[in-house]
Amino acid sequence: MQIDLIFGIVVLIFSVILHEVAHGYMAEWLGDPTARLAGRLTLNPISHIDPVGSILLPGLLLITHAPILIGYAKPVPYNPYNLRGKYGEGLVAFAGPATNILIAILFGLCIRFASAQLGPDLITAFGIIVYVNMLLALFNLIPLPPLDGSKVLGALFGMISPSLERGYDTFLINFQRFGFLPMTIVVLLVFYLLAPYFNLLLFFLFSLLTGASL
Repeated sequence: MQIDLIFGIVVLIFSVILHEVAHGYMAEWLGDPTARLAGRLTLNPISHIDPVGSILLPGLLLITHAPILIGYAKPVPYNPYNLRGKYGEGLVAFAGPATNILIAILFGLCIRFASAQLGPDLITAFGIIVYVNMLLALFNLIPLPPLDGSKVLGALFGMISPSLERGYDTFLINFQRFGFLPMTIVVLLVFYLLAPYFNLLLFFLFSLLTGASL
């Protein structure tokens, strides 16, 4: 169990790093070199670790035996004015969760279709990778700043209705006036309150991908 916990933390750290690097590569593809110039298109953990999100928050959740382990890295910088297309910010935002979803699908399908060849230890390791990456994707798609979901939902609203997009933008502007720390506290509170539903959804998605149960 202790080994699984340590492995889970390592998976969390590198999954968060891949999440952030994906933001940077999408921004680069859309015409903004900010992340590359800042040296953030790298898998070196030192370039991405955030003292609060990568160390303090996961550690606190572990100490308090929280039902879900989560964390985040330093956000990859980008300049929205350099991005091509109306929905560039939405694409950059979605690149992170999409990367976590793809990782979860890849390892989940390995469990579903190659479990006989993997053996119990690899199945457990792959299961942890699936769980952590699906959790990261769902957490980051919560439609509140500073999470990716706020920009993703804004882009979707823009495709549906300009008035809906304007109304949501007004909400985001007013919400962001609280500042980063209050926003983060609100997001974590919402996540904590929704944790039972997140777990149900995670169990469902895990079973759907792997054919097994947690």
